[in-house]
Parts: sequence; structure tokens; C-alpha cells
Amino acid sequence: MHNESKDHAGLAEDFNKDERRVEWHDETLWWVRQKRDKAANGIAEWEQLREAASQIKNNVLSNLAAYLLQFEEKAIANGVIVHWAADANEHNQIVHSILKKHGLNKIIKSKSMLTEECHLNEYFKHQGVEVIDTDLGERIVQLAGEAPSHIVLPCIHKKKEEIGELFHEHLGTPKGNADPQFLTNAARLHLRDKFLTRKVALTGVNFAIAETGEFVVCTNEGNADMGAHLADVHIACMGIEKIIPQRKHLGYFLRLLARSATGQPITTYSSHFKQPRKGQELHIVLVDNGRSRQLGRADFRNSLKCIRCGACMNTCPVYRRSGGHSYHTAIAGPIGSILAPNLDMTKYADLPFASTLCGSCTNVCPVKIDIHEQLYKWRQVLVKEGHAPAVKKMGMQGMTFTLSNPSIYHIAGKAGRWMMKNIPFVVSNKMNPWFKQREMPEPPANSFTEWYKKNRKPTP
Repeated sequence: MHNESKDHAGLAEDFNKDERRVEWHDETLWWVRQKRDKAANGIAEWEQLREAASQIKNNVLSNLAAYLLQFEEKAIANGVIVHWAADANEHNQIVHSILKKHGLNKIIKSKSMLTEECHLNEYFKHQGVEVIDTDLGERIVQLAGEAPSHIVLPCIHKKKEEIGELFHEHLGTPKGNADPQFLTNAARLHLRDKFLTRKVALTGVNFAIAETGEFVVCTNEGNADMGAHLADVHIACMGIEKIIPQRKHLGYFLRLLARSATGQPITTYSSHFKQPRKGQELHIVLVDNGRSRQLGRADFRNSLKCIRCGACMNTCPVYRRSGGHSYHTAIAGPIGSILAPNLDMTKYADLPFASTLCGSCTNVCPVKIDIHEQLYKWRQVLVKEGHAPAVKKMGMQGMTFTLSNPSIYHIAGKAGRWMMKNIPFVVSNKMNPWFKQREMPEPPANSFTEWYKKNRKPTP
């Protein structure tokens, strides 16, 4: 696991020590971004889909309480047991209470970023409950004792040789075998027994439909379906923002989700769950965990539109070269950096600064979240609330003084150029973050102001 005492910059520096890993991590995610572009460009009405989905989500956020109550009423009528959780701890206790009710201490789980956000696996570890993640990527990072580094591609930071060693250690595969097909089959055999013997399965929720009380789970591996259909008890956990008003609206989001995430036209499995089969229990846990607070923040409420496609991560130049674990939060990348400070400003004050504000994240977001603008706004909030590091505050005050005084500005410019030319070690050292990964540029012979005065032509 990553070092909790380090911020994004420190953790990114650790990731960057392995240059070859950084290179293929960057290239692989950009390849996924290019697949997304091809898929999006293949649909003439792509921008209309984005706009429609964004407006549907606007409607949801403006009427969230009403849609949640409608969903609860319909779900209960369908025979579903509905629970409400105010925070992560209450969510974990509710899930645990369902297990205790049935006298069980083993559970299988398909991918659920909400349970990562709530640290359910860690909670169950302390409670003596065995949790088996059945998504292949999630199972790999679970065996490694790590959190997912990406919301769609959980083990994108792992080399196949490392996975081979993990499987040799935990599943008994031959040492040195890193063939992806062989390892995938080994995982399939390992998980098949878990599917057949565990009586409780937990899934996430991609979309919940207020009109019908049903929910939809999107996967490429079918593990959520296998778990839910074989188990006696199915627990579905969802953030309250996953609601959409009517079933007819689902088509907009399903067309956007997979294309944005992986460049596929649609996920392999888009499974509807409406009511428990005969003899089965179906539970839905509706979780707030800071979402109501974010809804009340006018500048940041749009972040709740997120459909967890991961497109912003695949395009982000910082995420691609710093790795998901550098964000030290369940949802990494640009979207995570505007969600996390809502949960804890002190702990996640560094994340809105882990961005170039290039706007690429906003450009690819399928529901038009203004991500880079929210990153900029979070910076303002965090500085005003006193969460900026002392060194940064001093630096900004120094820059404010310099830039607001023309005489000081010109003197500082001359001094800087002279030092870069005559005593370069003053700026070319580890104290200068810019120098860590780059060579300093050649100092110009003169400033622009000096050049302009010299070359300026009189007005006719």
C-alpha cells in the first residue's frame, strides 16, 4: 500500500522512479483514450447524447429527494429490502448486519467503487469476514494487498510478470508463467469455487431507475451476474446520485458509458435487477457519505453527475504519469480530485493542485462535468480555508508582491537571468521542483520589455 504520510507529489515521485513503468502506463492509457475518440467519432449524434445525459442529470440533482423516495417505493413494491446509510461507517454496518442475520462470515463482491470509498474490505478484515473480489483486476490488487489504481482498469499499474508472481504465490500457478490467457484461466478456476459456495454476493450499481425501482449493473466479465444469480442473498450498494428518472433515459447513458470508458459500443453485460427470485433476498443500500453536502455546494454539485467511466483519467497527463495510487483516495484522477476534498479538505487538500488545468478531462466527460473549472475553484476554497502549505503561501505572497510592483519585477527578472547564466546551481538543484524532471532553459539575453524598447518603431 502507499505511504499515507506522503502527498500526491511525493507519491508521484515514488511512481516515477520506475521510468519504464511510467512510459507504458502513459502509453496504455492514451491508447484507451484514442479508442474512446474513435468510438465517439463513430456516432454523429455524440454531442447531442452528451448534452441530453447532462440535462437528465441536472434534472436528477434538482429533484434528488423526490426521485429517491419514488425509487424506494417502487423497489419495496418489487420485494426489495431498502436501507439508507448516512455515511461509510453506517454502510459497512448495514452490510455486516445482513451477514450476521444469516449467520455468515463469507461474501463475494463484484466491482463497486462505493465499497472502496467506504473501505468495506478493510472493515470486514477487522470483523473476521472473508471478502473475495471477483472482478479479475480487483482480485489481482486484492491479492497484492493494494487498492485499485483506476476505476475501470483496477490493476493497470501492474506488469503481467508481477501478476504471474502473485498467482504463483497465492494460486499455485507455475513460477515464471506470465501468459495472460493462462493466468486468466487460473483465476477463473480459482473463483468458480467461490461463486458456487458463497451464499451472499455484493454488487455495485451503475444506474437506478426511479420509475421502476430497478437497477442496472454493467460489467465485461459477467462476474456480477454469476454472483447475484448463484447467491441466496444479493446486496446492491449505490451512491444516491446514481438515480435516473425513467427507463427510457437509460439508453443515453449506456451508449455513452462504455464508449467513454474503453471504446466499446456497450458493456458485455448490462444486467437489470428488479426483484428477487423465489427464495432469494435482494437488498439495496442507498448511501449518502457526503453527497448531500456536495449537492449543496453550488460550484461543485455537477461532480455528482459522474457515471464512473474513467475517461478523465485516461486523458489526464498528470494521472497517466503519476499513477492512480498517488491520489491516495478511492476515486483517483481529475474526478477524484474534486470529489475527495468534499469528504475531507485537510486530508485531500493536495489533490486539486495535481493538475495542469489543461481542460482535457472536461472535453471527454460524457456528462459534461466542468472538471478543470472545479479543480481551479477548489484551489481557491482550500487556500481561503487555510489548507495551502506554508511554503506555497509564502511563495505566492512573494509573487504577488513582485508582480504588483513594476520596479521590483524588472530587478527580479534581471537577477534571475544573471543567476541562471553565471551561477546556475542556485536554481538548478533539488530545491526547485521544475528542475527535478527537466533541464532549465537557456536564459534569454534580455527581457521582453528591454527587447520591445529597443525594437519599437515610432507610430506614423
